[in-house]
Amino acid sequence: MKKRLFGILKIVIGLYIVGCGLLYFFQERFIFLPEKLEQGYEFKFNQKFEELNIKTDDGKPLNGLLFKADSSKGLIFYLHGNAGNLSSWGNVAKTYTDLNYDVFIIDYRGYGKSEGEINGEEQLFKDNQIVYNKLKKDYSEDNIILLGYSIGTGMAAKLASTNNPKKLILQAPYYSLTDMMTQRFPIVPTFLLKYKFATNEYLDNCNMPVIIFHGNQDEVIDYGASLRLKEYFKPEDTLITLDGQGHNGMTKNSDYLKALKEVLQ
Repeated sequence: MKKRLFGILKIVIGLYIVGCGLLYFFQERFIFLPEKLEQGYEFKFNQKFEELNIKTDDGKPLNGLLFKADSSKGLIFYLHGNAGNLSSWGNVAKTYTDLNYDVFIIDYRGYGKSEGEINGEEQLFKDNQIVYNKLKKDYSEDNIILLGYSIGTGMAAKLASTNNPKKLILQAPYYSLTDMMTQRFPIVPTFLLKYKFATNEYLDNCNMPVIIFHGNQDEVIDYGASLRLKEYFKPEDTLITLDGQGHNGMTKNSDYLKALKEVLQ
C-alpha cells in the first residue's frame, strides 16, 4: 500500500514539475493572444488616420495608427489589451478624438502587422519607450496622456513612472500580474512568472495625476485590485467606479464617457 501511494505521489510531483515547466516556457501563449494581419491589410475606420511604423532597437517595425482630432488639445497614447489587433482596437479612437484629443495606438510585437515576438517584460518596456520618444517629437510631453487598458495598464504605468506625461489613465488595472497569478493559481511558484507588471510599484513613482476606471462587476480583473492600488494614490489621484460594468465594453459605458469628459478637460 505504501509503495502504491509513493508511486502515485511521484507521478503527481512529476506532472506538477512538467506543468510548471510548460508554464515557464510557454507563458507568452497564456498571457498574450495576438491576432496577425497581412502586411498589405488596409485598415478602414470612419475617421481620418495615419498608419505609422516605428522600429525597435533590434530593427522590428511596430505598426501603429494615429487618429487626428479636428482641433487637438494633445495626444492620448493608448496601450491596448492582450487580444486582437488594431483592426478592432482602432474603433476606440473616436471616443477620444470627439473630445479633441489625437490618439495613437500601437500593436505590440506579433500583433497585427507588427513584427517580432514578445519574449520578456523589459523588451516590451523598451519598445514602448521607443514609441513614446517618437511621439515626443511631435507632441509636447505635457500634452501627452498615457492610457492603458487591461494588460496595457501595467505597461502604461511603467512608462508613466519613468517619464512625465500630463496624466495617466488606467482602465481595469491589475495590482500586479504576480498578484493575479497568486489568486488564480496559488500552487504555482511566482518566480516562474517572467512578466511581473507590478502596477502598484510603478504608481509609487508616478508624479502626474492618475485616474483609474474600473467596473465593480469585472469578471477578468477583480475590482478589488483597484481598491488596493488606492494605497499608492497621491491627493490628486482618483478611482472612478463604474457600477455594473464588466471587463469589456467600458469605452461605451455612459458613466465612463461622462467622467472621461471631465477628466480630459
